Amino acid sequence: MVSFTESSNLTQSLLVVEDSDEDFEALRRMMNQSAVTTPVYRCLDGDEALDFLNHTGEYGDDTIAPRPSVILLDLNLPGTDGRDVLKQIKQDSELQIIPVVVFTTSSNPKDIEVCYQYGVSGYIIKPIDVDKLKKGIQAFINYWFQTVILPEG
Repeated sequence: MVSFTESSNLTQSLLVVEDSDEDFEALRRMMNQSAVTTPVYRCLDGDEALDFLNHTGEYGDDTIAPRPSVILLDLNLPGTDGRDVLKQIKQDSELQIIPVVVFTTSSNPKDIEVCYQYGVSGYIIKPIDVDKLKKGIQAFINYWFQTVILPEG
């Protein structure tokens, strides 16, 4: 897990479930440039994300793994993939309130449909173009951390 924060405001946090260091670093840079002060936690695969959310394994202490206000989830993960993580989150009565936004390279209509059937809050396709990636990340930041009101953690 990687975490970073620029303030002590722990009422909101973001969990990024992403195995790509490049994509995570792009998100981190954009959040820093946008002066977002939300703590960000990273899990590298679906199994780690489920441990984080359920306070199991290395995340047994909930002070290490606070409940995130929003989850940014890649679908194509090692181990338990993002589709299964999403399904488990949305079937859990305590976790299902957390908005989940899929951030993936998959433009497969079946993936999109399944994710919305499971209750995803948004589906963003990662563009190959760096400028488009930056615009997509900025739109995510603007919407989820500057526009909407998120549930308390």
